[in-house]
Amino acid sequence: MKLLFIHQNFPGQYRHVAARFAADPAHRVVAIGDHANVIRRDRLHGVHLVAYPTPPGATQHVHPYLRGQEAAVRRGQAVARALQGLRKQGFVPDLICAHPGWGEALFLKDAMPESALLAYFEFYYRARGADVGFDPEYPSSLDDACRVRVKNATLLVSLDAADAGVAPTAWQQAQSPPGFRHKISVAHDGIDTGIVCPDGDDTFTLPNGAVLGARDEVVTYVARNLEPYRGFHIFMRALPRILARRPQAQVLIVGGDEVSYGVPARGGGTYRAALLAELGESLDTSRVHFMGRLPYRRYLSVLRVASVHVYLTYPFVLSWSMLEAMAAGCLVIGSRTRPVEEVIEDGVNGWLTDFFDVAALSERVCDALDAGEALAQVRAAARQTVVDRYDLARVCLPRQIGLIESLARQGGALAVPADELSR
Repeated sequence: MKLLFIHQNFPGQYRHVAARFAADPAHRVVAIGDHANVIRRDRLHGVHLVAYPTPPGATQHVHPYLRGQEAAVRRGQAVARALQGLRKQGFVPDLICAHPGWGEALFLKDAMPESALLAYFEFYYRARGADVGFDPEYPSSLDDACRVRVKNATLLVSLDAADAGVAPTAWQQAQSPPGFRHKISVAHDGIDTGIVCPDGDDTFTLPNGAVLGARDEVVTYVARNLEPYRGFHIFMRALPRILARRPQAQVLIVGGDEVSYGVPARGGGTYRAALLAELGESLDTSRVHFMGRLPYRRYLSVLRVASVHVYLTYPFVLSWSMLEAMAAGCLVIGSRTRPVEEVIEDGVNGWLTDFFDVAALSERVCDALDAGEALAQVRAAARQTVVDRYDLARVCLPRQIGLIESLARQGGALAVPADELSR
């Protein structure tokens, strides 16, 4: 079988499934990604990587609602040109797997109509009922609602063109328009529970040389970037009470200072700087350690020494880090938001708290630290949940492979003559 994977930041969500097919000589696997991103990535063995030139963004005069659309069209055209190049080399895939979020899937069925298209539908935006307008501290407006509606245009075109789709969780699948949901299967990317596992002997060394282990009181928080979408402001405001009640506790915070989702911090600084200024002397910063982004093995050590791991999120894409924390045997205190509730049952395999209730979060963290080993059964249940439902090798990869093989057998349509694309 000939397979093509497309992701501007390849391998992205396709790391494991692309590698699995590439390991079998019966398959030919090609990937396409943005040169600016993939040039820095480790290559997957057996995957022929094609890098398209990073397209220009939107022009200055375009309407603000349409800037994302114009950038998506430019990226879609860059991918379509890459497909023309592959066709000239004789490569026409049986199936294309693509993430449509940045426009790369817009013209795939026009450039390669013979190929079946399986698109990764990570999130469909809504002006109400999900992330937009969820946090009253960062209120939304009519302008935001209109902008979000137009933002979905790229996804709608891709939904219409795709032969089938996949979403990582049932809640994320349910955000898609009702008329398209029947096309979208649920298949998580998967957690390698052989690597992400408890290790009571693991330690984590702080920059000051202090070594933390499983017997220490360690509260952990992880996000790609420290921002409100992942409840960073709520977590920080809970810390003064936690540290006052737990004089031995240390806090490890992993994440960058950029903005992945939502709006930049007011005043142009970082959310970390803003929260530190807000909390001032009420926060014992000698016990709060900002680790930035860590190599994967060091990040796993953070999870393994955690006494309590806090995961908060708007109703939005569920982070891999929450499932990895559970797989590592953490006692996870999560926000009572729909993506989290799909996985964590309060008191069974973790604890839940209202996203906005700073006092309740503080109390739950302190209660968990008080309970200590009495929560071993909850920790074990957390790991078992991930093993049973999200294990990479036993659950998720077989599901993904089955979807790909089934769709590839259906094939696509007849090709149309190719010519030069407009610029």
